[in-house]
Amino acid sequence: MNLPRLLLAAPHSGAGKTTAALALLLRFRKLGLRVRPFKVGPDYIDPTHLERAAGLRPYNLDGFFLDEEGLFALFAHGARGADLALIEGAMGLFDGKDPLGRVGSTAQVARLLKAPVVLVVDAEGMAGSIAPLALGFARHDPGVRVVGVVAARVGSERHAGILREALEAHGFPLLGWLPKDPALELPERHLGLVLAGEVEPPLKAVEGAGWWDLEALLRLARSAPPLPEPPPFLPERRPPRVRVAYAWDRAFAFYYPEALELLSALGAELVPFSPLADEALPKAEALLLGGGYPELFAEALSENRAMREAIRRHRGPILAECGGYMYLAQGLWVGERFFPMVGLVPGEARMAERPILGYREVEALQDNPVARKGEVLKGHEFHYARLSPSPSPAWRRVGGEEVEGWTDGRVLASFVHLYLPARPRAALRFLAVAEGGPGSFVP
Repeated sequence: MNLPRLLLAAPHSGAGKTTAALALLLRFRKLGLRVRPFKVGPDYIDPTHLERAAGLRPYNLDGFFLDEEGLFALFAHGARGADLALIEGAMGLFDGKDPLGRVGSTAQVARLLKAPVVLVVDAEGMAGSIAPLALGFARHDPGVRVVGVVAARVGSERHAGILREALEAHGFPLLGWLPKDPALELPERHLGLVLAGEVEPPLKAVEGAGWWDLEALLRLARSAPPLPEPPPFLPERRPPRVRVAYAWDRAFAFYYPEALELLSALGAELVPFSPLADEALPKAEALLLGGGYPELFAEALSENRAMREAIRRHRGPILAECGGYMYLAQGLWVGERFFPMVGLVPGEARMAERPILGYREVEALQDNPVARKGEVLKGHEFHYARLSPSPSPAWRRVGGEEVEGWTDGRVLASFVHLYLPARPRAALRFLAVAEGGPGSFVP
């Protein structure tokens, strides 16, 4: 496999990676290139903006969820038919599950994919210091090839010239820069950036801003060495046999595209519906309620009594994650106001000031729609909501005593966003339960 590729990384979160990625996607697309975007880590939000700029759906690359072979396979799956892959990193280049950045970091993905790394540096208030910063990142790990710098929040062309001179004195090219301009900023909220669709990313402003050495960037992308041919990421497609309705609107939109594709390949006919706008469920044997922002739409969700009642009447398996868990609870507190929700799950959700976040390996405490008792799945958490301890917890965190979520065997509600492609048997089990019993799919 020989695909040109670049990875945009940074010393820390908030340096301007997403804005730089949007700018490059737009410019490469204008050259007539078909560029597949990727996002490192368990991120649902940044990919919505990347998709607007690229015109192609991004995929998540995560070295905690997938082993080396799986990561290669997903990258090859997503890159089919592309002229170039542009990978946006997460957090700082060496930030991950462990202090050395060996697992779950942007550096891990760069090493595995042998992708040239462009360091995006927030250059506001910086001049010659950009050179030792870049040098430190370039020399930290011989397996990570830092090939140049993009400067963000640059004060002027003169400022850009100072940065270029400082870098070139040490053999580093300045490959592009973006000015400090509020028009280029992406709005944020408590879980990160605001989703594309709620607010339009500033694509027109980004497209014309700053300066880029596209010729050098393409040359560096094409310098990436060939990768071994991986096995197929998805199993051989089965004919549709189970209809799975999944929540899809402004309140619920957090799904890994590769997880939905896995379900589809295994025989699911995926049917979107809106808990905000629809009064009835589509005909389906199973329900998926993904994460999102139910707290922002609590009143509308609560007022849609017909949908809440339809979900209560559903008799097939339900998988509800994070925002979906909050929606299935007895109610949701937003400040001092209480909004009744579906009521399938005990407890009331309340928003807290500090988030709970991190990778998770969880062991099933009892049989549920995606796992038998004792089976271990991978996922992540990122939420501000809290629910009181469950009388029937679904998961125990591996390596700890913390329990989380709720299940009655048919309904699984949890704050953990599961990564089904890491354990396809979980997806098989979900469809089997929907079809009439685990024995129809899983030995």
